[in-house]
Amino acid sequence: MNVIAALLEQRTGQQIAANRAWRIETALKTVLRAHGMQSADQLVAQLTGTRSGALADAVVDALLNNETSFFRDAGVLELVVEAVAALVEEQPGRRVRIWSAGCSTGQEPYSLAMLFEEAYVARGLPFPEIVATDVSAATIERARSGRYSQFEIQRGLPIRRMMTWFDQDGTEWVVRPELARRIQFRRQNLAQDPAPPGKFDLILCRNVLFYFPPALRTRAYATLRSATRDGGALLLGAGETVIGQTDAFVPCSRFRGLYRADPPPPVPRAAGLG
Repeated sequence: MNVIAALLEQRTGQQIAANRAWRIETALKTVLRAHGMQSADQLVAQLTGTRSGALADAVVDALLNNETSFFRDAGVLELVVEAVAALVEEQPGRRVRIWSAGCSTGQEPYSLAMLFEEAYVARGLPFPEIVATDVSAATIERARSGRYSQFEIQRGLPIRRMMTWFDQDGTEWVVRPELARRIQFRRQNLAQDPAPPGKFDLILCRNVLFYFPPALRTRAYATLRSATRDGGALLLGAGETVIGQTDAFVPCSRFRGLYRADPPPPVPRAAGLG
């Protein structure tokens, strides 16, 4: 299993702790069936000598933790909308930029888009630019397609929003074009790639850095900071914090749970989420 764990870390930066090694065997059952293999040893033999190709891609995708749902931690997403509204109030007419890093199959950015449609469009406020990224090409394609099973659509999505923003297609539900066009989906590896172009006012990176080893986590924070405008903010997962991890972000006094990107001294701090 060491070969498989090393492949995951090499490709994504994520580590599987020794006490969670059971995840490898469980996660790979589908891959073994799809490729007609009988055991993980047979899979390792096929992977030995190569860390690329369709089989390696399938293994990495199977091991990634794509646990997500619509409106996951709904109060946190509402906080994001409130924080963005504060930025718009400070600079009326300005279009805010948001990056959903590690977006998995898209439920997080689609949830944000629904909230902004409901809170902003009717009031004539500029809709934020939303960029959503994930390390997995297959996952990004799923997110871009906006297709969800009955099980996925029922996880966290109220019926009213389901009927407003999705159309049923057989056993699946598909995001309506007017919502889908609000999000730019891109493949991006936070462990290796530069951030998407431009500066963002707010970055959501929930439950991604948790799986990174310390040195890589430090580099990832640097990437996130390079993509955050001075005075912008970072949102992490509920069990994550920047405290003791990086000096690039500090707790935001105005919006609890967000971490503010202060400009480096001696440049005066820009208006933002203070």
